[in-house]
Amino acid sequence: MNDDTWLWVAKGAGAIAGSAISLAYILPHGRREAATRFAVGVVCGLVFGGSAGLKVATELGIANAIGSLELMLMGSAAASLCAWWALGFIMRAFVQSWPPGPIQATQKGANEQETADER
Repeated sequence: MNDDTWLWVAKGAGAIAGSAISLAYILPHGRREAATRFAVGVVCGLVFGGSAGLKVATELGIANAIGSLELMLMGSAAASLCAWWALGFIMRAFVQSWPPGPIQATQKGANEQETADER
């Protein structure tokens, strides 16, 4: 495999790892929220992994000490983790601040369904 393929593999692995780890910090309320956060994390890791890795490496002063694969892996994981936190914060802020409507009704129905599934 050529270098470009390895960079994409590192970028994908970092994005998936960042999303998976971030879900473990604070568990989502349901499967839909978990799937949404995971998907957004992976996409953000793939899109912003290179630039995030370069920024982190430059800030830490290790840009010349690590290779491009490590840079991509680190950047994708960081971008994925940050995207999850931002999305989780925004979703919970909107749900708590908006008047009762379809969002709360959907979540209430999902919570009741999960409770029924657990029985």
